[in-house]
Amino acid sequence: MNILLIRPKPNKETIGLQHVMICEPLELEYLAANIERKDVNVVIIDMILEKRSLEYFIKEYNPDVVGMSGYITHVNVIKDYAKRIKTVNPDCKVVVGGVHAEVLPQDFISEEIDYIVEANGIKTFNSIINNLKLSEIESSYEEIESTDAGIEGTYREGKKSLKETSFQHLFPDREKVARYRHKYYYMFHNPCALIKTSFGCPYNCSFCYCKEITEGKYFARSIDSVIEELKEIPEPEIYIVDDDFLFSKERVLDFCLKLKEHNIQKRFLVYGRTDFISKNEDVIQTFREHGLGAVIVGLESFRNEDLNKYNKRTSILENEEAIRILQRYNIEVYGTLILGMDFSKEDFVNLYKWIRKMGLIFVNLQPLTPLKGTDIYEVYEEDLAIKREEFEKWDLAHLVLKPEKMTTRRYYYEIIKLYYKITMHPTNVKKLIKKYGLKEVLKLSYGSSAVTLQYLQKILRGK
Repeated sequence: MNILLIRPKPNKETIGLQHVMICEPLELEYLAANIERKDVNVVIIDMILEKRSLEYFIKEYNPDVVGMSGYITHVNVIKDYAKRIKTVNPDCKVVVGGVHAEVLPQDFISEEIDYIVEANGIKTFNSIINNLKLSEIESSYEEIESTDAGIEGTYREGKKSLKETSFQHLFPDREKVARYRHKYYYMFHNPCALIKTSFGCPYNCSFCYCKEITEGKYFARSIDSVIEELKEIPEPEIYIVDDDFLFSKERVLDFCLKLKEHNIQKRFLVYGRTDFISKNEDVIQTFREHGLGAVIVGLESFRNEDLNKYNKRTSILENEEAIRILQRYNIEVYGTLILGMDFSKEDFVNLYKWIRKMGLIFVNLQPLTPLKGTDIYEVYEEDLAIKREEFEKWDLAHLVLKPEKMTTRRYYYEIIKLYYKITMHPTNVKKLIKKYGLKEVLKLSYGSSAVTLQYLQKILRGK
């Protein structure tokens, strides 16, 4: 049996971070490693990096099953892929999963999609494969279709799948993307590999999608398991893609201790909250000594009233102290900031002044985006400026709500202007060249220019 696992390429309308980062398709590598049957041939195709068409790969590998995974911005792309797959090979079964399918599986309903995985991806995918009765797959499609409608873990209208809170699976099969690995990077972390050590988030921010994926539950792998996986990863740069790695002081210190015991020398990029960082400088210092190189920090705002509105449970003082601590130990800060729809030109100016005061170079400016499934969606549902079905625009970069104090064109212009005032400031440029070298800075600048071009197109079109 031939199984093709495909990572889709974003729609050209999506304002994407793929211009400054392309990370490995970890979820597909997990699937490939954990397929229980031995009588299968599994291939992973990364369409972000491939130059050949989807149709070429369907003809080349003649898959019996195609599995795809994606985010909200991929919904229409995946539906289009499914239609094209069925055009080339009508008998091929199409399976769709990923974080968006686990929260809003109904968005993927399509005649060309046979299974939507809404829970326990690896276990459910195996159930689908086994249910297809591999020995009869070429001769018994009618029998299969009559028996596969109720697979636990797949979307079934009116039924809800129970989500498991453990993760006892084999490590990802990174060899399946060996031909792509040298092209996977995150900003200046190059080459970069991914690892996941926990699932869900123990917090309850009103705008956040992460907690919805595990229905508010949080569970973690053992540190011993994480260490064993790290031993198998050749890349020097490791991006820990937990929703919040800096959660348990004891767990982080145990991680550092075992890194030392096993003489693992890597450079780590993690997500972390400012309240943890500001209260645990000793932990940050220890982690820095064992490879912590950068932290993606959810700053969200420079105004306390916004933090309260988002149920962030942090303060501006904690944000500022966390930034200072990370800078004290020469740890790169990647700050994410939510731009309110009530922003005026003065607010953009004040935000810039605060960013400059804090010495931030890397910021991700995200217009407030009330994703369906989050606590704030219903508050803003009647105010949406775009349709929910325009999934490719729900990228945390498009304006899905109308600004209150300026036109949409002006708001996009203020975003571009703020980005450039930060990234192109002579002091910041000099720091980056000194730290990462001219070649890497030019590469990142080229990617940033592609994002800028997308924003300019929005300004010209006024939407």
